[in-house]
Amino acid sequence: MTRRSFIGGAAAMAAAGCINNNLDVNNTSNPAALEASKKWFKEAQFGMMAHWGLYSLLAGEWDGKRCGSYSEWIQWARKIPNADYAKLTAAFNPIFFNPKDWMKRARDAGMKYFVMTSKHHDGFAMYRSKVSKFNVVDATPFKRDIVEELAEACRDAGLKFGLYYSQDIDWSEPNGGGLFRKHHMKSEPRVWGNNWDFGHIKKEDYNFEQYLEAKSIPQVKEILTQYGDLCLIWFDVPMTSTKEQSKMFRDLVRKYQPGCLINGRIGNKMGDYHTPTDNALAENTKKDELYEMVGTMNNSWGYHPTDTDYKTLETILGFKNKSKEIGSNYMLNIGPDHLGRIPAPGIKILDGLAQKK
Repeated sequence: MTRRSFIGGAAAMAAAGCINNNLDVNNTSNPAALEASKKWFKEAQFGMMAHWGLYSLLAGEWDGKRCGSYSEWIQWARKIPNADYAKLTAAFNPIFFNPKDWMKRARDAGMKYFVMTSKHHDGFAMYRSKVSKFNVVDATPFKRDIVEELAEACRDAGLKFGLYYSQDIDWSEPNGGGLFRKHHMKSEPRVWGNNWDFGHIKKEDYNFEQYLEAKSIPQVKEILTQYGDLCLIWFDVPMTSTKEQSKMFRDLVRKYQPGCLINGRIGNKMGDYHTPTDNALAENTKKDELYEMVGTMNNSWGYHPTDTDYKTLETILGFKNKSKEIGSNYMLNIGPDHLGRIPAPGIKILDGLAQKK
């Protein structure tokens, strides 16, 4: 997920099409299903997100240095070669992963839906993908489909299930998004893509369309067809996508799951609801439109044990109440560790929410 220190402010998000002021939501093959989902979303108000992947193993540190606030961006922040990053798969074995416990804690805290990172910007899938062997079942000793287990536990707990998918940026792919899109860092000139491995590629040889056709679109089809009904799909960082490419993703969702909501970060105003920048409330909300604030418990989205700057329960309740007041949902993120455990400060917050419910 994008971060303030990486983005350089909400203006960059708006330029990328991540903040939607005029949503184009008329394209649907089943208006009744979509309207029912919008009604549910409006009433749900509170959800949980989890950022979990190979980056959880590194916990924000590489080669004696920390990556900054956002541990899930560590491959990009520390320019870790894909050959080295892929070695993490041999160590990813979250033996204490208990999806039923996660869902119980979410439900007890008053949350109505749960969203899991099926693939983040590192290109690693947390489910069994036939498209790429770079996934949790085929590449790790864990050998279990995490998305499948979470989907089942989520529904058993009476929660709706959604999936995050990084459709544009993919650092494991030479044609992944952002390779020629300047980043907004002031301290060091960067691009959003992986130019430490693929910097030799010339702009005229770069083929983002190839990445979309070979990996991104087929994987989105997989997650839309393998895990039952999804309440929403949470796209992210459309740095490269054209309007037509964003429309391809929207049409794919409409085809396979016409009642599945699409967040604003699909890009090019193709979403069903507004997604403000991270940890920010929507501004100038309209009664007939949908909004979702997405926020962290500390500063990082992925597991980052040295980031002890956890928000107080009162602060989180304040965001929750303000979101409700302005007609927005609030989705609160957790960053499980490499063993599958929710960090103790996160559990304390969830327990506090349960008591205040």
